[in-house]
Amino acid sequence: MVSRVRVWLNRTYAENVFFMDQLRRNPSDRAVEIHATHGDPDSPVLAAADTAELEPENLSPAGYVEYALDQCARRGIDVFVPRLHQSAIVAHRAEFEAVGTALLAPPPEAVAVFHDKVIAYEAVQAIGVPVPPWYRVRSEDELVAAVEELEADGHKACFKPASGAGGVGFRVITRTPFSLMHLSGFPSPYVPLDLVLEALRGAEEPVDWLVMPRLEQPEVSVDCLTGPDNLVRLAVGRTKNGRRRGFTLHEQWLDPARRIAEGFGLHYLSNIQFRMFGDRPVLMDVNTRPAGGLHQLSLCGVNAPWAAVRLALGEDPGEMAPPFLGQDYTVVSGPRPLRPVSLPPQRPEATEPLPGVPAPPSAEPVGPVGAAAQALPL
Repeated sequence: MVSRVRVWLNRTYAENVFFMDQLRRNPSDRAVEIHATHGDPDSPVLAAADTAELEPENLSPAGYVEYALDQCARRGIDVFVPRLHQSAIVAHRAEFEAVGTALLAPPPEAVAVFHDKVIAYEAVQAIGVPVPPWYRVRSEDELVAAVEELEADGHKACFKPASGAGGVGFRVITRTPFSLMHLSGFPSPYVPLDLVLEALRGAEEPVDWLVMPRLEQPEVSVDCLTGPDNLVRLAVGRTKNGRRRGFTLHEQWLDPARRIAEGFGLHYLSNIQFRMFGDRPVLMDVNTRPAGGLHQLSLCGVNAPWAAVRLALGEDPGEMAPPFLGQDYTVVSGPRPLRPVSLPPQRPEATEPLPGVPAPPSAEPVGPVGAAAQALPL
């Protein structure tokens, strides 16, 4: 009898309830139990899991690694999909293997390259992947110089943190003075340059921004599944142009994504994003983790989360290709259940479950298992 697989997702995006759904509805018909931890007691990920805990707050990266090792040992975790503190966790891969847990994440060298966008751009340029013009900015004068140079070449300047994920901190520079126009309608990413400079003058610490031209659509996110042998098993592009979404297997997107995934050893699931600069695709960002929209590949008949778990367990799925490309689509929100009662917070030093927090794997599920509500097939 084939044993069940126990998977842990730590502090991940709410959209990964669909990742969990796909693991349970895997084509191998293998039993999967999911453990989830989060800092938000009302995360839908906690409700969708079989067992769940609130994560201790204010742990250092080293302290979080100890917490994670304890979770894996106590919960009998077979595969751990780390998002929070990924770089610290992958540096201790051997310790996780010693307690019987495989990490579904790249090696530390790969994570380090793509943690800093400047290092990442320099590295991918060296292997022939085009990137947009960029400037590292830490001061008011550097920002003005970068913006003026980009505008002189006919570009609209934007900036984002040199390290970060999910589009947090992305803004587009405008010369339009602040007015009621900026207060009408929905909030906008556009910020007047004079207000940005004023904020920099009043800042207690220097910023660390990447300033670059605003890139044009389409945006293409290539989801890659790469083995520990550095060979890509699956690469599919998800296109985004306004509200319209679709899929592509065009080599102008897939070839540079494969070169990055294989060249830097982005093992298991990664997401490599491109946009247009003039008439050619250029790299925008690289995520060394599963993308929040990965489940959308189910519209192409692909269950990428399960293929990645199999690969982490040493069960190589071999080279994969989608049997078809799904039709164009859009994304809408839908309801998901929450736990009837919020989990109580944990103290950073807590090692035993607190009252109301699920016990190890023998415990009853904390919420509905495989909750439906808008889940995609596969």
